[in-house]
Amino acid sequence: MSSQLQAELKQNKPFPTLEAAAAVGLARTAAVVEHAFAEALKPYGITPTQYNALRILRGAGPAGLCRNEVRDRLINPGPDATRLLERMEDIGLVSRDRDNPDRRFVTARITPAGARLLDELEGPLIASHHRWFGHLGQAKVARLIELLDEIRRGGGR
Repeated sequence: MSSQLQAELKQNKPFPTLEAAAAVGLARTAAVVEHAFAEALKPYGITPTQYNALRILRGAGPAGLCRNEVRDRLINPGPDATRLLERMEDIGLVSRDRDNPDRRFVTARITPAGARLLDELEGPLIASHHRWFGHLGQAKVARLIELLDEIRRGGGR
């Protein structure tokens, strides 16, 4: 059985199992959508990971979060949340303060500039999400979300 995925990857040999085809298809789709997302953010000077961190910090409110809490909540957690937050502080999107008796504990907070950037990005990103998923209709998108949740729950067995 030939598939669109095999054609995109210029692969002549079929996948060994249906599950293998699904895994590669999921990874390919995620990569394509992630690339488009990164391209949409490029004019604003931030990466998808920085956008994700801004959303996390906005959700944390004025209390902010420590570096490890930000790292643990990232969609794609990287090993160096400190450097991520430092770069974001350098461009004025995040502030970091040692306002805890334990001087090793640094609290990160979104700045007003970071919050304005998120507000500015809302419309373009909603439009981008609609371009990628709108043609599926609400019922299929809801089903896709359910299936993805189910895959993540069952993958650790």
